[in-house]
Formats: sequence, structure tokens, C-alpha cells
Amino acid sequence: MVSWSEFTAVEPELAGRVRAVFDRSKHKTMATLRKDGSPRISGTEADFKDGELWLGSMPDARKANDLLRDPRVAIHGPTTEPDEAGSMEPDAKIAGKAIEVTDPEILAKFGEGAPPGPFHLFRVDVTEVAVTGVDGDPPDHLVIDFWTADGGRQTVKRQ
Repeated sequence: MVSWSEFTAVEPELAGRVRAVFDRSKHKTMATLRKDGSPRISGTEADFKDGELWLGSMPDARKANDLLRDPRVAIHGPTTEPDEAGSMEPDAKIAGKAIEVTDPEILAKFGEGAPPGPFHLFRVDVTEVAVTGVDGDPPDHLVIDFWTADGGRQTVKRQ
């Protein structure tokens, strides 16, 4: 597990592609684990700031409580529909652990411009990053470019 800035230092090109996908839209989809271990899907906003990946949440939100109990998280960036030829923008995923940040200075910095009141702030340390796209002319196969903390970077093509 590494911080986003550490991942970016090791894989700057892949990190840039992931950020480009995530920056297409404000809203992402996040998976957390419920008390019973079953998955929960929630909408979320993920921000890259000061070289790290951050998640925020209202106090006592289900997703925040999930992360406080079990920090494992997966975040999926926004997707697009294919065009008439079957081409589409790639999508991106990040998995890791969401670490709650309670430092008052950091909370104050992230609270600027936010609605008043308390909030949860999490920094995401990553274990997996992936960009998946369709390639070929005509587009006829998937290309999955991914990195894991244990295995490094790999590319897989599927038809």
C-alpha cells in the first residue's frame, strides 16, 4: 500500500491517465463494506489535492461509518457511452484503504468553501489502480492497464 503521491512517483504516466478519467466529472462511485461484509455502493466525490487522493463525507453517513470500521475501499471514475463506431473513453478504478484524517489544520484547510459543520476526511492509500479501454480499428478488444502494490504494472488485452 502506498500513498497517491508515492504511486505517482513510480507510475507517473498511469497516474496521469487515471486523474484525467477522474477529472472528467465530479461524481464517482465508491464501494465500501457493510458490517455484515456485504458491499455497499455509494456516490462520492474524490479529490486530488496536495499530491494525495481525498474522500469527504458528512458525519454519521453510512459510507463513512463503513470506512471507519473497515477502511477497504474501491472507487470507480465516471464512464462514458460508446460512440457510433464503438469507441469510448477509458474508465479508471482505484482500490486501497481510506485513512481518516483528524488533524485540525488539515481539516480546516479542506473545510474552506465547504458547507459549515463537521465532516469526515479520508486520505486514500492505494493497493490497485487500473485504466480500462477499448482499442483497435474497429474497436474490438479491451486493454486493461493496471498496477498493484504487490505485482507492479501490467497490461492485459482481451478480445
